[in-house]
Amino acid sequence: MSETSTAPSALRRFLDGLYVASGVLSALCIVGVAATTLAQVVGRFAGVTIDSTESAGFFLAGSTFLGLAYTFRRGAQIRVSLLLDRIGPAKRRVLDIWSTGAFLMATAYLVYWTFDLVHFSWKYNEISSGIIAMPLWVPRSAMAMGTLLLMISVIDTFIVMLSARQDIHEE
Repeated sequence: MSETSTAPSALRRFLDGLYVASGVLSALCIVGVAATTLAQVVGRFAGVTIDSTESAGFFLAGSTFLGLAYTFRRGAQIRVSLLLDRIGPAKRRVLDIWSTGAFLMATAYLVYWTFDLVHFSWKYNEISSGIIAMPLWVPRSAMAMGTLLLMISVIDTFIVMLSARQDIHEE
């Protein structure tokens, strides 16, 4: 077997693993929300004040953005198919490619600005205003990485759509 014939399958395995890892990180952030909220509840019974609002919010943002690539590749996001169900396969393919390309441009725009936000948070040493004085670039990095992984998954899907001979959603 030549090296070029294994490259696509190795790349496919790597990308699929990347999306699963993103989903796992998203799930761990949900565990973080639950853990910080539980700590606050237990703290109340123990007479200790624990404010989980800020940390739960950071974990929630991380979960939201880190889960985007995984849900996109699994087709678990809301898809408006009212129009797509009423047109033929050729027009559906063109509309799918067009909408994925437009989504790719919007995602690239989002990636640029989220990384810009992280950069300036780090550059100006922005600190959270809550009880925990955390540098804001730390939780914002999860947002930036999540949007980057989403863009990679959209590029992946776009390339698959362009190279596919049939509608990607028909199986």
